[in-house]
Amino acid sequence: MPRKTIKPAATAKTGPERAPAVDHDAYSDGYIRDILRTVRVIAMVGASPNWNRPSYFAMKYLQHKGYRVIPVNPAAAGQTILGEHCYASLAEVPVAVDMVDVFRNSEAAGPITDEAIAKGAAVVWMQLGVRNDAAARRAEAAGLKVVMNRCPKIEYGRLSGELSWGGINSGIISSKRQKAMR
Repeated sequence: MPRKTIKPAATAKTGPERAPAVDHDAYSDGYIRDILRTVRVIAMVGASPNWNRPSYFAMKYLQHKGYRVIPVNPAAAGQTILGEHCYASLAEVPVAVDMVDVFRNSEAAGPITDEAIAKGAAVVWMQLGVRNDAAARRAEAAGLKVVMNRCPKIEYGRLSGELSWGGINSGIISSKRQKAMR
């Protein structure tokens, strides 16, 4: 089924630079690509120091792609995760943040979005399974771009052509089927 394109919705603008609301059920590739191209510093709220957690994999991947990913997790505050100091809240992060990646549940996404607005982030990105429409409206009203129910790691891989049909980068370009390993 083809994806719908983003349709600007009629919104009350309070300034010339307010972003139009987007259809949060269907983001265009251009919208996602623009975010991933312009973002440099990501605060990952809910980052885990455990190597087997999805947030750890996503953080490591995004770092490998050149992003600075700053972990935010009150339970791991003060620890180092993948070479970055972990903070208890967004307010404690001492540098400007371009994007806030929410690795928490939908209910927690509301207060985190409010912190992202206060921090001056340009983007709030809610991970797979995370959706908070009220928080998205507040962020858009403040001029932020919003993505919900998507993973920047997956979207980066998909848009850059790194993912094969099997969902992984095999590193092999061939029309021939590989022999099974014995």
